[in-house]
Amino acid sequence: MTYAGAGVDIDESEAAVEALAGAVAGLGDTTEYAGLVDIGEQYLGLATDGVGTKLLVAEALSDYSTIGIDCMAMNVNDLVASGVEPVAFVDYLAVDEPDDSMTEEIGAGLAAAAEAAGVALVGGETAVLPEVIDGFDLAGTAAGLASEDDLFDGEAEVGDTIVGFPSSGIHSNGLTLARQAATESHAYTDPFPGEEAASIGEVLLEPTRLYTYLLDDLRSLETHAAAHVTGGGWTNLSRMGSFRYEITDPFDAQPVFEFVQEAGNVSNEEMHRTFNMGTGFVAALPEGDAESLVEATDGELIGRVEAGDSVAVRGLEL
Repeated sequence: MTYAGAGVDIDESEAAVEALAGAVAGLGDTTEYAGLVDIGEQYLGLATDGVGTKLLVAEALSDYSTIGIDCMAMNVNDLVASGVEPVAFVDYLAVDEPDDSMTEEIGAGLAAAAEAAGVALVGGETAVLPEVIDGFDLAGTAAGLASEDDLFDGEAEVGDTIVGFPSSGIHSNGLTLARQAATESHAYTDPFPGEEAASIGEVLLEPTRLYTYLLDDLRSLETHAAAHVTGGGWTNLSRMGSFRYEITDPFDAQPVFEFVQEAGNVSNEEMHRTFNMGTGFVAALPEGDAESLVEATDGELIGRVEAGDSVAVRGLEL
């Protein structure tokens, strides 16, 4: 299986995004992960994202308790990757028909994530759209603040060391491929291989990790650039600039990735172009600062920045 074959062509998606970005070019400042508005002594940073087809797993299991965490994480993590401190969040829930038990579970997840991230949950919108929505969709927008000094340059430098931070699992990207692979010969309710206490669906629903805890340490050091490893998998590192990212010691991929790969007969390259494969966030810093970051956090030295234009990981050149 491939991500494109499952229905999501990353190249086509990027082309569509570039077309939209081109149509609104020059109307605002942006980083690779956040939009910026100059409000005087600070910048207002904005990021917006949704949960994607992970929602279909939640719907299949009637378990909506974790997707609010995903919604929050996908947004605040993008702000962190720019050096912006998330301060507030609003959500948008569109449904084909109201379901108070579902919305209560989603709200509880959003509230838990907001508390963990230190973000104010200041409101949102629930729209009933039976002629537009079949099922439901959940998205949100995070707002944050940063001074000019707080913002990362956004461009790595040759010679930088790359620090990686572990993911919690599949996060909230690539689920179109993961779902099709998982259900090729299994049901979501089947026990996950080797973990009889959890079902396949429950493992797929493991929520996206929040990386807001990293921001103070990243800002206190000479962080040149950071990347949230989301759609596009390891190719996200190129958002730190056109270099060769030599990854020598990535975190081990959780069992869910091996399961998806075997169930869908997915190539190693396709897996790394689609999923985080165990590493959910990275930062590029001078060697000494990278070592200090590792001492202060759960990060590990995973590679280095070289001249070139690729990502080298686990014997692959992406």
